[in-house]
Amino acid sequence: MRTLAITQNITLDGAVEMLGDWFDPTAEGQDEQLAELHRQDAASDATLLGRQTFTDFRGFWPKQTDDTTGITDYLNQVQKYVVSSTLTDPDWQNSTVLSGDPVAEVRALKEQDGADIVVTGSITLCHTLIEAGLVDEYRLFRYPVVQGRGRRLFPDGWSADLRLVETASFANGVSYTRHAAG
Repeated sequence: MRTLAITQNITLDGAVEMLGDWFDPTAEGQDEQLAELHRQDAASDATLLGRQTFTDFRGFWPKQTDDTTGITDYLNQVQKYVVSSTLTDPDWQNSTVLSGDPVAEVRALKEQDGADIVVTGSITLCHTLIEAGLVDEYRLFRYPVVQGRGRRLFPDGWSADLRLVETASFANGVSYTRHAAG
C-alpha cells in the first residue's frame, strides 16, 4: 500500500492557514530546505489537493517561467489529483478530478501501485483524511513565526500518538519533522 503523507508549512503556534507573509516558496536562502523537499519529491509520484489549493497552485506555478526552485517543473510533471465536487476540467497537465467520496477515492489511490502520495495545503481535505485514519506520515516544515490565529492542521478534538521518525533544521530558521501515524 502506498504511503499517504501530509506535507505542510506550519507556524510555531500550529497554524497552517497562511494569513500573513511568513511563507514564500520562492524566497532566497532556502537551499537546504529545498533539497529536503526535492528528496521527498523523488519518492512521490502523486500530489493530492483540495479544489481551492489546486486552483491556487494552477493559477501560480505554471506561470513561473524563471523558477529556480524546481517546484514548477515538479508540479507540472507529477500526477495531480484534485478532490472536488464542482470542478470538471482541471485545465492543468497530468491532473485528474476525484469527484466521488474523498475517503473512498483516496483509499483506492493508496491501494494502487506507486510511490508516495503527498497532500499539501488543502486544510479541509487534510481534516477529512486525518479523521478517516488514512494519513501515514506528517512532514512538517515549522517556521519560526507565531501567527496567533488561523486554521490548524489537526481537527479540533482529534488526538493521536505519533512517532518521530526524522528531524532537521535549516539555516533559514525553519525546522523539519517527520512523524509516522499509529
